[in-house]
Amino acid sequence: MPSTRTVRTYFLLLLFLALRAVGNLCLAWGTKHLPETLAADPLVYLRSMMDPFVAIGIVLLILGLLVRLALLSVADLSFILPTTAVGYVIAAILGRFFLHESVSPQRWLAVALIFGGAALVSSTPQSTTSKAEGSK
Repeated sequence: MPSTRTVRTYFLLLLFLALRAVGNLCLAWGTKHLPETLAADPLVYLRSMMDPFVAIGIVLLILGLLVRLALLSVADLSFILPTTAVGYVIAAILGRFFLHESVSPQRWLAVALIFGGAALVSSTPQSTTSKAEGSK
């Protein structure tokens, strides 16, 4: 039976991945449907934040950052960064199916390599330091 810390770590990991994936999808969707192209004019960026999809994306990404902070408090950085790279896999899938983006075979290969690396890292213990070491 997995420990409470392990369950919490994987829950936070999945929550972070979901928030980041949906947040980025909302940002991309919103900015692709803006009447003007984002450029050097800061007013264009401020107006773009009024778009509901862009605003939702920003909120979700901020929440994702807060979840990532919580994740860093329960697991090692060397575990978190590779496993959160699965977000790139999710981004490619969401881009392909929701935004109808063209994803080349080379990109799918890169996605597969990222997923394989993340799977390899996630099979290791999520924390190599004990709480006792951290309190010294």
